[in-house]
Amino acid sequence: MTKILSRGFALLLLLIFCSYAEAICVKAPLANLRKGPGTGYEKTWHVFKYMPLKKISQKGNWYKVQDVDGDTHWIYKNLVTSRMDCAVVKVDEANIRSGPGTKFRKTEFSPAIKYDSFKVLKRTGSWVKVIDEFNDTGWIFRKLLWIY
Repeated sequence: MTKILSRGFALLLLLIFCSYAEAICVKAPLANLRKGPGTGYEKTWHVFKYMPLKKISQKGNWYKVQDVDGDTHWIYKNLVTSRMDCAVVKVDEANIRSGPGTKFRKTEFSPAIKYDSFKVLKRTGSWVKVIDEFNDTGWIFRKLLWIY
């Protein structure tokens, strides 16, 4: 009986480990997403620095990833990192504010539009402090972002 439980537990751990998806961010100024694991595959999307992606699997030096819309692509592993949290606007427009709340003024680069990506600096309640690739900072309401 103990042997069966031990094997069952080991199988459960293996299933959990295999289904684990890692959050990664684009670290290059511009990256191509592709249909397959190699430069010979068609480009599916050009993304900018701080685009968050969900790493699903790996083949050689290429990661199979999922984006904010649930679409899958491949990206070269040297273009991404797991050492920071990133966010992308998932709605048509999101106001960027000078502080964490609607009482704060909108920044001069507000609104952000769908697919604008950011590095996450801080979280306060329902608000996320972000920085973009041009070093502009501000606060966006959490429900307007996809952070994997």
